[in-house]
Order: sequence, then C-alpha cells, then structure tokens
Amino acid sequence: MPTPNADTLAAAAKAANAKGPPPVHLWNPPFCGDLDMRIARDGTWFYLGTPIGRAPLVKLFSSILKREGDRYYLVTPVEKVGITVDDAPLLAQDFEVTGTGRDQVLTFTTKTEDVAVLGPDHPLRVERDPETGEPSPYILIRSNLWALIDRKSFYRLVDLGCHETHDGHKWFGIWSSGQFFPVIPSSELP
Repeated sequence: MPTPNADTLAAAAKAANAKGPPPVHLWNPPFCGDLDMRIARDGTWFYLGTPIGRAPLVKLFSSILKREGDRYYLVTPVEKVGITVDDAPLLAQDFEVTGTGRDQVLTFTTKTEDVAVLGPDHPLRVERDPETGEPSPYILIRSNLWALIDRKSFYRLVDLGCHETHDGHKWFGIWSSGQFFPVIPSSELP
C-alpha cells in the first residue's frame, strides 16, 4: 500500500466535508502508518517540520481528526494515519459571553473555527502543572477532542469567575449554561 501524504488526505477530507462535518466517529479504516505531521501546543500544524500556513487546509485536516486512546489520527473512510499532538489538538482562542452570573453562557471558538458552548456537553477541565502549579484550562470540543484555552481567554475567564460551594468545598470557578465549573479550590487562592 502506498504511503499516505497530506495531499491525498486533504482531497479526501474536502470531499467528505462537502456535505457538512464528516462522521469520523463512524469511520474505522485500516491503519496506514504515521505521517510526519505535528500539532504544537500553540495550535500550529506542521508537516515535514514546516508550519502549514494555509488556514483552510489546517481547518480541513482538523475536521478529520480523531482520538483513539492516547493517540491522534487523521481519518478518512479508507485510511487512518497517526499524527503527533504536543498537548491538545485544538486551541480555543476566543469566547463570547451572553448573560451574567449563574445565567451566563460562554461560547468558545477555536483556531480552526470550531464552536462549542461551555456546558454539560462541552465541559471545562483545568490541569495544574505539578511543579509550578500553573493552570492549563481545556474545553471539550467534539468526540474526545479537547481544546487548550489560550492565555488571554483564560484571563478573561478568571474575570468572570466567582466562589461557590461545590461537592462540599469552596471553589473558584465559572458558570455557563446553568452549570458551575470549578477551577481551583478557594483556599489555594491568595
């Protein structure tokens, strides 16, 4: 079988996207090997060590991205190739707020133009570096694919945060879509 390349994957993805988002969760083609493609922590996609500068091509590739276990793949109906992801495969780079307090709704947009409303179907999680304690916030975008929330957006989230009792403890967190998302125990804040 010939080695897959970015051009054949792009053509397959474009054909699949012609009628809306492709149902990659339903596709289970044979594994065809790893592709020298990497997604950096800042959301930059690289092919053969060079940044992919065409945003529409990156958006196309992101639409056929699939996670299985701890690995990431680009998937079409006929082939699956492994790629490397440094942190999260997507980057949330902005959000809009409607409402206030417990009634607010936060809608995130990724670098690849995915849109997700923070809520039960698209939860927030915050991981902290064990050495520095620095937080890394993520939002679930689709089918086990998380987006790292960029720093400027996280600072904006902090401005919207409040203290609430959650699971019997006081937490600092964010309300969206009627749900409270804990970020850090209140006792750990200065």
